Amino acid sequence: MSVNVVLVVVVGVLVGCGVTLVLERSLTRILVGFVLIGNGVNVLFLIASGAAGSPPLIGASDDPMSDPLPQAMALTAIVITLGVTAFGLALAYRSWQLFGHDDVQDDLEDDLVRRRAELDDTSATFDEADTDVPDEEGSDPA
Repeated sequence: MSVNVVLVVVVGVLVGCGVTLVLERSLTRILVGFVLIGNGVNVLFLIASGAAGSPPLIGASDDPMSDPLPQAMALTAIVITLGVTAFGLALAYRSWQLFGHDDVQDDLEDDLVRRRAELDDTSATFDEADTDVPDEEGSDPA
């Protein structure tokens, strides 16, 4: 079985663009990112299913049967993508109604963590020679 390289590149581009869009602040871009990732996964299932064969019915043909599992997984992925898309549309619409935009706002905890990280210069000025660690015998390093 040979793999179609064009389809592998399509999967990489769809999933890569989808991940890039999911990392944005706008809910509509996040939603488009989820749709792209879902489509990339569906194409991946198409690649994983292999070559087309006879229908998966015993005794229908002497040719090798096609595997029905990737088809079932693709249908499941389509349903999950549809559900996530509907939920994301509802979130974006509600955000637009409340705030007039669909950007995700910073959380108060995120601001607190960012401020603590800006004030903490311990990691930047840490030097192992300045630590008071006893040596193997248990005596003071000084």
